[in-house]
Amino acid sequence: MHLNTNNAGAAQGEEARTTARVVLIAAAAAIGGFLFGFDTAVINGVVDAVRHGFGLSAGQIGIAVSCALLGSAVGAWYAGPLADRLGRVRTMQVAALFLVLCAIGSGLVHGVASLMFWRVIGGIGVGVASVIAPAYIAEVSPANVRGRLGSMQQLAIVLGIFVALLSDAWLANTAGGASGKLWFGLEAWRWMFLVATVPALIYGVLVLGVPESPRYLVARGRPAEARVVLAKVLDLHSDHALDAKINDIAHSLKVEYRPTLKDLRGPRGGLLPIVWVGILLSVFQQFVGINVIFYYSSTLWHSVGFSETDSFSITVFTSIVNVLVTLVAIALVDKIGRKPLLLIGSAGMAITLAMMAWCFSQAVGSGASLSLPAPWGMVALVAANLYVVCFGLSWGPMVWVLLGEMFPNSIRAIALAVAAAAQWVANFVITSTFPWLAQVGLAFAYGLYALFAFVSLLFVMRAVRETRGIELEDMHA
Repeated sequence: MHLNTNNAGAAQGEEARTTARVVLIAAAAAIGGFLFGFDTAVINGVVDAVRHGFGLSAGQIGIAVSCALLGSAVGAWYAGPLADRLGRVRTMQVAALFLVLCAIGSGLVHGVASLMFWRVIGGIGVGVASVIAPAYIAEVSPANVRGRLGSMQQLAIVLGIFVALLSDAWLANTAGGASGKLWFGLEAWRWMFLVATVPALIYGVLVLGVPESPRYLVARGRPAEARVVLAKVLDLHSDHALDAKINDIAHSLKVEYRPTLKDLRGPRGGLLPIVWVGILLSVFQQFVGINVIFYYSSTLWHSVGFSETDSFSITVFTSIVNVLVTLVAIALVDKIGRKPLLLIGSAGMAITLAMMAWCFSQAVGSGASLSLPAPWGMVALVAANLYVVCFGLSWGPMVWVLLGEMFPNSIRAIALAVAAAAQWVANFVITSTFPWLAQVGLAFAYGLYALFAFVSLLFVMRAVRETRGIELEDMHA
């Protein structure tokens, strides 16, 4: 999937402007991120019910929770070629279809094997959405607000997480627990999956109203349609500006070819340095343990003495914090820049994760009787939410923004696919191992994540380049 948002040609006669239309189009595309967040976080409310209902061990529940992430890696890998073949809009609809099937299938399963199958199907849809939404937004956005509009993907993700956790909490409270019966005799945890059909269907319908990418249209020999889209999206109306923009896109398509893995080869570790930067950004985003909070937090707080109702409430509050701080990040990304926010986030996460590790080292009891004595329970809660603040301000949105814009045009498609796939594999590793790490000790688990946060700080300082205000054509390896 080739990306280009070159505004140089347009600037010769008329500048591309940020219009309400482009904001609405970006918002509609970013609903894929909402589904990404919803589908990955909805598992939070079902972990205990599924584990007890199907009699799973810690290792088995870890795989059941995380198997969707392997599907996401596959979806992310093939999203680019699929978008080049079908178009960006149709590919977003394919993602929506996979997510509808996952929601229905997961809600009606009768065994862990079928649950894992449908979660992998949904993971493929999530993986496709995770790549196509930021790529499409980058293609239609003016450079001066590309970071802000690209951050809408992360905002949509955290909103999806919030809505998923809120619906989990409401359904569990209504049924008297995640294993309680609700409508049509189905347990609450099944309805937690089934409600995901609603946003998936909304996404599939809304993307029908967004225009196809001008770059895809030019590549398919449909320049007249591309002119119409550019005029509406970027508010370009003069023939000179439109011709210049179309010529820029056509020229970039002529000099580009479809990159392959061979194009990523370099002198260090077999890959170009910029590719390693993208991979490590993806890996560190997951190795700081953020998805442990959003996949297991209800189980986590329940395991250290909070009631099931309070555990759900804590999880919902944390997701609200995540949404609010992401709004702050969107306001700052094109003012402060990507790298400073990453540095602030890494330092803050290292401190708050270390504090969580210290708090859990004070736990007393074991098994079902494990608890955090005063004041460590409240300190752990505060530290966990400050950790989410640090992540939501930095590594949450900034990594997606950087992955959409940091690679040179000649390798952007394949490099983005590799980095996104690495992110899902890293997510799988962290998510599948947490139940085992928790058995070893929560202090050890959070201490490990704190170490990764500290290493990420050193990595950003040495390896990450600032991309604020730089045109995509000017990115280099």
